[in-house]
Amino acid sequence: MAAINMDYTNSRLVIETTKIEPGSVSWRSPSNIALIKYWGKHGRQLPQNPSFSFTLDQAFSETTLEYTTKTGADQGIALEFLFEGKENDAFREKVKKYLESITDIFPFLRQFNLKIRSSNSFPHSAGIASSASGMSALALCLCSLEYELFGTLEDDLAFRKKASYVARLGSGSACRSIYAKAAIWGDNPEVEAASDLYAIPYWEEIDPVFHSFHDDILIVNKSEKKVSSRAGHGLMEGNVYAEDRYRQARQRFRQLIGALKKGDLETFGRITEGEALTLHAMMMASPTPYLLLHPNTINIIQRLQDYRATSGQPIYFTLDAGPNPHILYPDSIAREAQQFIRGELSEFCVDWIEDQVGEGPLQLEEN
Repeated sequence: MAAINMDYTNSRLVIETTKIEPGSVSWRSPSNIALIKYWGKHGRQLPQNPSFSFTLDQAFSETTLEYTTKTGADQGIALEFLFEGKENDAFREKVKKYLESITDIFPFLRQFNLKIRSSNSFPHSAGIASSASGMSALALCLCSLEYELFGTLEDDLAFRKKASYVARLGSGSACRSIYAKAAIWGDNPEVEAASDLYAIPYWEEIDPVFHSFHDDILIVNKSEKKVSSRAGHGLMEGNVYAEDRYRQARQRFRQLIGALKKGDLETFGRITEGEALTLHAMMMASPTPYLLLHPNTINIIQRLQDYRATSGQPIYFTLDAGPNPHILYPDSIAREAQQFIRGELSEFCVDWIEDQVGEGPLQLEEN
């Protein structure tokens, strides 16, 4: 089991001069879709069970962190925040609180005036893990800034491990977006290197059929969720089914890892769909019950299951904490699957993001 007392506190990461030139760092980081769900946490953003996710390609956030040294004695976080080119006070307060919470890791943040510009390629807060892409992009910017200022984190593995750790503190699922193709987060006996503190890449160990898997996101509702994921995690603390759920998730994780290694699509699909429905069942069974599914979510699921039963095609669904289904299928049936989506499912959605397993974050060039 990973040592839970690991941390990156470093009081030496302070600049000794105010003559540092203004600069910026930019990253594009993808969302990810969990197949074994992270829903329920303890401590400081630690998961109650291990999770497994695919890293996406077309659903991403782009974040630029601009910095100038302060001239006064103020040692608080000085932050301007723009989302999609506009000031967003709610996001600013959330991000400022996050930055304040990690000044023990990055003490130099108090020495700068910061400006963050962020944008998404998809609707935020609609159940497509915008916090995962946004917070992972910000964590990567912070680690890049540390590298530029102090020459640390030269090793890519060390860089991504710290970025994953830092991303987790902002949004648990964000720690998985640091890696290409697929990732695991959470201590478990099946994968020795896995940890509650950060995610690890996990694609070389699985069958190649999953390296090019498709994930088409059907947007049935672009509206912001009525209940945030943060609030949903909190409600698990009073859920009478919580312990059974965590036990089930650990069992399913073990079964999914076996299916991924063997290329067993049928078991993969059965577990993935079961996890999606269990996630929403937990929401409906919360002390304060809530329902994020949309009538067209149900229509899509039923049409897909009917099509699979009659065609025999390995096409499946999953859901994040929102109403928008993710349609999963191997590249070998992409043509047939997309024809089915276009002909049978598109009437139930207002938008369709054709996505697939991706290559992970990308540092963007300076303008």
